[in-house]
Amino acid sequence: MIALSDPAAPQADHDAPFEWLRACHDRVERMAHLLQRLQVHLQQRAAVDRQAKEAAQQVQRYFDLAAPLHHEDEEKHVFPRLLAGADAALLAAVTRLQADHVAMAADWPAVRAWLQRVVDAPLGAQWKTSADEAVLLQRFAERYEAHIALEEQTVFPAAQACMDEAALRAMGDDMMRRRAIGGAASPQARPIDAASASTRART
Repeated sequence: MIALSDPAAPQADHDAPFEWLRACHDRVERMAHLLQRLQVHLQQRAAVDRQAKEAAQQVQRYFDLAAPLHHEDEEKHVFPRLLAGADAALLAAVTRLQADHVAMAADWPAVRAWLQRVVDAPLGAQWKTSADEAVLLQRFAERYEAHIALEEQTVFPAAQACMDEAALRAMGDDMMRRRAIGGAASPQARPIDAASASTRART
């Protein structure tokens, strides 16, 4: 049995945007773990069932909509403050995180296609994940886990220490606006896109 979860959206608080980012990380980790459990579930059953379809839809929906907004939060409000500094270790950490965003964006279409196959498969259809697909899914989940650890242990504390209350509030307001929280207009969330992530990583 796959333990499905549909966690509520992180509590929006423009006065505590880093807590909001950490709550987003909780959801990312849950979705990455669900992706891994889905793969095991399908391997054990060798057939598609309703649980597998629901899990695939849930993971797909999260990484289509919420994950790109979270990446944009970091690219707009967290990374630039540290890239403007002179701390070599922080510069290296942010450079790695930016490269992660590019790699995540590059891998997502293939991960999404695998999930879509699960969604589209008839109930009871035989299932086999190829060796290459298994490597891809593991890499995608593990990259997010390592990415989150570096941000929470090193990058978030350093960036937060650089920001006063006004900057934190402006960051939170922008995060809310882009999600249309509180009635503000916001563009539709874009799926993770490798080209745009690559452009951000070079700027």
